[in-house]
Amino acid sequence: MTTARQIHLVRRPNGKPVLEDFALVEAPVADAADGEIQVTALLMSVDPYMRPRLDADQALDAPLLGGGIGRVTQSKNPKFKEGDLVRHGAGFRETFVSDGRGVSVLNRDPELPLSVYMHALGGTGITAYGGLLGTGALKDGEQVFVSTAGGAVGSVVAQIAKIKGCYVVGSTGTDEKAAWLRDEVGIDAVINYKKENLAEALKAATPKGIDVYFENVGGAHLDAALPRMNVRGRIPVCGMISTYNGDGEGVKNLFSLIYGRIRMEGFVAGDFPHMNADFLADMTGWLKSGQIKYQETILDGFERAPEGLIGLFDGLNNGKMLIHIAD
Repeated sequence: MTTARQIHLVRRPNGKPVLEDFALVEAPVADAADGEIQVTALLMSVDPYMRPRLDADQALDAPLLGGGIGRVTQSKNPKFKEGDLVRHGAGFRETFVSDGRGVSVLNRDPELPLSVYMHALGGTGITAYGGLLGTGALKDGEQVFVSTAGGAVGSVVAQIAKIKGCYVVGSTGTDEKAAWLRDEVGIDAVINYKKENLAEALKAATPKGIDVYFENVGGAHLDAALPRMNVRGRIPVCGMISTYNGDGEGVKNLFSLIYGRIRMEGFVAGDFPHMNADFLADMTGWLKSGQIKYQETILDGFERAPEGLIGLFDGLNNGKMLIHIAD
């Protein structure tokens, strides 16, 4: 039996997490028994949705919940062979043993980097694709607003909307991200919400209103978007990051939902199994053709996972935040 490192939550955060809320722990790892596999982590993802879990279903003194890509190093399960690349949701453990539940073989396209399977071709991508086209019921040529359009999900949403011939407005919090969205992604208007009056800028940028608002933030963003929504507009709610650390801003314009007959609906990535085949085909093609561009912020070293998670709330990531563990 060997040992491997794990990231544990050791106390509940008070507001934004700090490094002292986590610990790097050595834990024993058994060899794979009959029906089991042993997996070594290669890449792990840190995401905003992890923050609310720290207050609730994340156990203390246990591996941090999360997903990643690993390689099978031992197999006594006929569904897997040694060397297979696999997706998993086994949490922040450098090496782990599993009976195969919650683990799936990753059939990687050799023309694409492995990292894209952690965002555009992973949970981030299906969240964007399903949320916009399924929950948001996007129609070609509509008016779209995306909050945190420079982030991992928002940037994919904005680009899918452009592929569908839509007029797209995005918000972001830095000039660097705004420039990337304008110059590289090519969306129609970008608002730096930290420098501009959000409500006024959004009104000016949406002369034809908004048919679909892809919601990642809540608070002031939602309040600014509601009065701009067109009749029978849709608001797919992916996240409300402005509230995750216990703060947040009030929303005054919810009455707009009534007379605008606006539909506001939350969703999670697992809601779209019926769209998965189309998603994989479309997204693979878009990536290979260059129609979908992406940014990655990759921290090297398993022990940097808490740093990566905390950095999400300081806007330190360009695009997807990943933790690189091994090749």
